[in-house]
Amino acid sequence: MSNKSPGFERKPDYPLSISKADGRVQVMYRGEKLAESTRALRMTESTYDPVFYIPKGDVRLELLEATDHSTHCPFKGDASYWSIASGGATAVNAVWAYETPYDEVAEITGALAFYASKVDAIEFDAN
Repeated sequence: MSNKSPGFERKPDYPLSISKADGRVQVMYRGEKLAESTRALRMTESTYDPVFYIPKGDVRLELLEATDHSTHCPFKGDASYWSIASGGATAVNAVWAYETPYDEVAEITGALAFYASKVDAIEFDAN
């Protein structure tokens, strides 16, 4: 079954690209390492800052709590959200994923992204 993006059908020249992040990505929150991966993907989209999508297997899922929040992107699909609960604090809706993204961005399936403004650091060490 095809899951084509209506956004790309309307704006086929919309700038969005996904590449392997050639290096290590780490995400820190309140002194805890939430994620560490050498398998992350880097998405650049329009005028937004680049975003790292980290495979769930490289994220400390026990520190995340699913929320009812969701959003829709005409280029990626429907996003689910998680809050971070660690160190006696909670960062609400700080993490998102497109669990069934559109075909054009299928490689981000099973990967989580973090809002830089809601964590202490997203560090990238290039190879």
